[in-house]
Amino acid sequence: MSRIAEKFQALKKVERKALIPYITAGDPDLAITEQLIIKMAECGADIIELGVPFSDPMADGPVIQRATERALTKGIKLVNILDLVGRVRKVSQIPIVLFSYFNPLLQFGLENLAKKAKEVGIDAILVTDLSPEESENFLNILKKHNLDMIFLLAPTSSDERMAKVAKLASGFIYAVSRTGITGMQQKLSDTVKPLVSRIRNHTNLPIAVGFGISNREQVKEVCYYADGAVVGSRIVAEIEVSRDQSELVEKIGNLVKELSS
Repeated sequence: MSRIAEKFQALKKVERKALIPYITAGDPDLAITEQLIIKMAECGADIIELGVPFSDPMADGPVIQRATERALTKGIKLVNILDLVGRVRKVSQIPIVLFSYFNPLLQFGLENLAKKAKEVGIDAILVTDLSPEESENFLNILKKHNLDMIFLLAPTSSDERMAKVAKLASGFIYAVSRTGITGMQQKLSDTVKPLVSRIRNHTNLPIAVGFGISNREQVKEVCYYADGAVVGSRIVAEIEVSRDQSELVEKIGNLVKELSS
């Protein structure tokens, strides 16, 4: 059983839902990213999504785009991120999902990536721009190395697409709360709850909801009907505006405590 499956199973036993923070690797730098992962794990995060910086982040809103630009300016590459996870594994066993566009993974080499990811302790990979119809080769490579593959489903996804994803996915399914790009929103879309219900008709996998979840009330709302909530832009925005890096890690830890409470 994967770390992700074990985590959701353990949460279910105590009637809790998963808090899944997202951060961009290398923002503001790799050393602080390492500290942030460890601190968030200590403060109530259940799974971490670790974003791979990419020059054309078409699914991301301005907050995460700027984080990606900051990381790329520092020359952050996929190999640096994998090495970072290896260091984190010496002190934490929190499940980690590598969140990426397909191009950086192709450039690294898919077989090489899967082997290295397993070695350092990555648990799953989510590729934002790889459709299920085109995923067979990569999926087989990940299966060979016992890595989960996370797929996205949106309110516009057909039942046929949901059924296909349900057959391919492992770990959990990521339900996108709205169409469009990432970013904070004042109110969750009315399409979220029906979307989760539709996905449940096709799978027994846990379902986590992301895109636009930015405060404790929204996390609580989502967790009434889903198995977890992904919070990205809110955390990345706090990283961006923090002027005192010596207090940044503690600040994000406190935010995660608030969201998980």
